[in-house]
Amino acid sequence: MPTGAAYLIVVLVWATTPLTIKWSAEAGAPVGSVLLRMLIALLAGLAVVLFLRRERLRLDRRAVTSYAAAVPGVFGAMALSYHASMTLPSGLMSVMFGMAPLISGLILQVLPGATKLKRWHWLGCALGVVGLAVVFADSLALGQDQFLALALMLVAVTLFSGSGIAVQRVAAGLGPLEQTLGALALSLPCFFVLWLASGEPLAVPLTTRGLWSVLYLALFGSLLGFICYYLILSRLPAATVALVTLITPILALGLGMALNQEQPSGSLVVGALLILTALGAYLFGDRLARLAAKFKENGIEQ
Repeated sequence: MPTGAAYLIVVLVWATTPLTIKWSAEAGAPVGSVLLRMLIALLAGLAVVLFLRRERLRLDRRAVTSYAAAVPGVFGAMALSYHASMTLPSGLMSVMFGMAPLISGLILQVLPGATKLKRWHWLGCALGVVGLAVVFADSLALGQDQFLALALMLVAVTLFSGSGIAVQRVAAGLGPLEQTLGALALSLPCFFVLWLASGEPLAVPLTTRGLWSVLYLALFGSLLGFICYYLILSRLPAATVALVTLITPILALGLGMALNQEQPSGSLVVGALLILTALGAYLFGDRLARLAAKFKENGIEQ
């Protein structure tokens, strides 16, 4: 697949995922909806591996460890996100997930062998905390339910970030499809137990829009999106890939307003802008500082 096409797919899938999560759970069965999504994704992925590629999943100890490391990011993050989607606007969910690089950087600071954060990284983290505080204050003003949903999203992003770091540290050498399917296979029993414990009806209630959303999330959000993401990660500089986390929240906010009649408050918009600015400072601050220093040196030499 061409790199440009894969990049565009990642942007579109990540931008539309929060809205389709809301639509898939709009009938009041978030756990059943995410369980159905993961089941369809697993079956479709296994069909690709077994019949089209004629391969089998690795089941050696290192591979299974890598699959298990991904479970908090699949089961934990998705279960909490679906629950939060019952209350939060889709655009705000995307903004929260955009904080993943900031949270990953902070988690790495307590792990051995990690690169220490520099000045621009800490500035980005500080701005992110301020933006998050503004968003939390706005949510608390709107009601306790939205405040708790926002807290769940923060936990979800932390689980997603920590799980990604764990998978990288296992370094099992798995392909993106193998890693995705292994993580889905180990996460599915967790979703099933949660579904039984939730008391939701055995027949998952879905609107027509919700059903199409589940299918979209299964085939594109859980399979194609991840495959394309790992593909561009292997071909493009990390900074170019990181731009996705800046682009998708803006698109998601626009889609929520245009297709779901979401009207964010002024405070929420300010908080979101602060978080996106923080992300930009964290990801590209060092590069901008080096460019500024280079221009300054060239000016002095001239």
